[in-house]
Amino acid sequence: MTTLRTSDGRSLDVRVSGPHGAVPLLFHHGTPGSAVPVRALERAAAERSLRLVTWSRPGYGSSTRRAGRRVVDDADDVAVVLDHLGSERCVVAGWSGGGPHALASGARLPDRVAGVLCIAGAGPAVAMDASGADFLAGMGEQNHEEFGAARTGEPALRAYLERDAAGLRDVQAEGVVAEMASLLPPVDRAVLTSEYGEDLAAAFRESVRTGVDGWLDDDLAMVTPWGFAVEEVGVPTFVWQGEEDLMVPFAHGRWLSERLPRVATHLLPGEGHLSVALGSLDAMLDELVETL
Repeated sequence: MTTLRTSDGRSLDVRVSGPHGAVPLLFHHGTPGSAVPVRALERAAAERSLRLVTWSRPGYGSSTRRAGRRVVDDADDVAVVLDHLGSERCVVAGWSGGGPHALASGARLPDRVAGVLCIAGAGPAVAMDASGADFLAGMGEQNHEEFGAARTGEPALRAYLERDAAGLRDVQAEGVVAEMASLLPPVDRAVLTSEYGEDLAAAFRESVRTGVDGWLDDDLAMVTPWGFAVEEVGVPTFVWQGEEDLMVPFAHGRWLSERLPRVATHLLPGEGHLSVALGSLDAMLDELVETL
């Protein structure tokens, strides 16, 4: 783990693995999440001579909170990470709540980001609702409650997340399904193998180790304007979404795909939120590295 300092004095927890000097794959974790990497992703990145870089967004783990941050603000930290690595060019990927942040990198850093991979990434609540789409439609009960609280405001959301975080602070692999019961269709439960379950549990534990600020700020950023329009993402973008997803419904992938200027879309029947991320990993990265 490396601790970086941003220009505004914040700390940023960063983890780097893979060949020194290789092109970085900057991975934006989900919500909640942290710099703890998924080992399957580490292996897949190394096989393609990519240097995997993960970090905890502000408020998660030991990364300093950035209260009031918008989705677009994450591009500032991407630039800090790239400068630290001495890299002028990279590819980025984001899963779930990390998807919007990966898109922000593509929108704001087109000279440094060759391509963006959005895996089961959420669409912008404000823009979706304004277009007649329903941001919440198709989500499991827990997400309805969570984002309902987010739309009410910080006090209600903090109270909700503090209750949820209690079950994540010591969660182990076997407890992940119980903690996410209303959000996991059978296809997702099936891929929670011991290693993948262990990695998710470790990421969850680290995400709330110092509190719920990161999770809270992620949720608030999701239900308020992102600070950029998806139409501004001018670099090649790849959207992968599963039809059985109960966390980020299929409609989000379709909505993004209809608006991203340079998009290749993979809307997969029979896949869920976890299964699409794990089962299609090789195909996703093969496609992404072609942008370099």
